Amino acid sequence: MDKSMNQGEAFEHYRVLLFSIAYRMTGSASDAEDLVQETYLRYQASADQEIVSLKAYLSTIITRLSLDYLKSARVVREQYVGVWLPEPILTSHDDNILEAEAEASLELQEALSLAFLRLLESLSPPERAVFLLHEVFHYPFPEIGTMLEKSTANCRQIFHRAKQALQDGRTRFEPEPQRQRQLVLGFLSASQAGNMEALTSLLAQDTVSWSDSGGKTQSNLKPIYGQQAVARFWLNVTRKTPRPLTATLADINGSPAILYWDEDQLAVVISMTVSNAGIQEIYALLNSEKLAYLQKQLSHML
Repeated sequence: MDKSMNQGEAFEHYRVLLFSIAYRMTGSASDAEDLVQETYLRYQASADQEIVSLKAYLSTIITRLSLDYLKSARVVREQYVGVWLPEPILTSHDDNILEAEAEASLELQEALSLAFLRLLESLSPPERAVFLLHEVFHYPFPEIGTMLEKSTANCRQIFHRAKQALQDGRTRFEPEPQRQRQLVLGFLSASQAGNMEALTSLLAQDTVSWSDSGGKTQSNLKPIYGQQAVARFWLNVTRKTPRPLTATLADINGSPAILYWDEDQLAVVISMTVSNAGIQEIYALLNSEKLAYLQKQLSHML
């Protein structure tokens, strides 16, 4: 077996980990794939180097590439039309690259949700890197310091600052999957039936609805707050849809979500965060560019 094949096999052993880091750092599955490929190319170019720990070496490359990406992406997101939400991914199919995380820690699963990925946007790129590497992937601070070329003490300070910033926004109660599915199905049924009372009863008092179209379709550019306002908004959306869309359910970012189809084209993905009070947050993704990766995943199931 030649050296290049050995190198390729060694890299494949860490592909899921690298994608997991890059996706959580960037909020984009398509860009995470590109960053993983770039990591592989850099690894190939280092064939003559002595690598003590391949995991640490590859994690360092993907983290630094992700940081570079975030520096450029932040400018783009500041110019983004309306609300910016992360790119959704399918998590209910054997071919999904994150399927290996099914038995993973609670921290790893939580950090896959759209709610948590959106929350990470409030952090600076270095804060996001340190927080994810330590809290989610359990790298020790000295190793993170080497990756980011910072002192161990500095990494500890950055981590505690990031954790404090995220504290209030993190979900403290996660209902059983069956309860989540019941709420999602109830939302679908009530909105399609135009039943204001039923829809309102599913929503928490302080519920909020976010819509991300990137300016490509008509949608609310700002979040909608409150039980009554959110219920009215979604009933109006259902009534004003030009033609009926076909609805299916799938696990998106670890939770049941509604997928709306215009014939064979994925048109809208609606994901929800639920609490013991009901549906807490609704994330509607309408930007066709952000749905392309998920559409590709779904096509592999056919």
